[in-house]
Amino acid sequence: MGRDPASEPNPTEVVRASDRELVVTRTFDYPIDRVFEAWTRAELMQRWWAPQSIGLSFERCEMDVRTGGTYRFVFSHPAAPEPMAFHGRYLEVVRPTRLVWTNEEAGEAGQVTTVTFEARGGQTVVVMHDLYPTREALDEAMESGATCTFDEAFGQLDALLDAPAAGGDA
Repeated sequence: MGRDPASEPNPTEVVRASDRELVVTRTFDYPIDRVFEAWTRAELMQRWWAPQSIGLSFERCEMDVRTGGTYRFVFSHPAAPEPMAFHGRYLEVVRPTRLVWTNEEAGEAGQVTTVTFEARGGQTVVVMHDLYPTREALDEAMESGATCTFDEAFGQLDALLDAPAAGGDA
């Protein structure tokens, strides 16, 4: 949490690209297939997606990663009396270059997330676009702090990809 993202070898860039769109970009020093797998295998996703500093713990991670498939993430937090569920549908899955999913837990205020993966030598550039239905929905997400954890989560993904246990399986 006390890290300076600009001092990281591959910093995470978070930009409000328009009234309704947030764009997060980071380069990973790993091949595209390995990075894509960390986004599409539940046993890997639950090891990096929730930033440790905010105290969320995965209780359930269900992912049917195919066009038309669904996902459901259930988290617990010491300050929350009940688990929190996040869910949606995969609108597009193009291995290993593109994922598009809905975020349906917020109802009409939920964003559509598009993640692209671009191979550049032995690196992978990941660009995540969150398109909110209104300016107000993005404003609310930013005010709640929900958009401030990408650097930490992507740092956790870097650590997962770097871990010997991840090996060729990641």
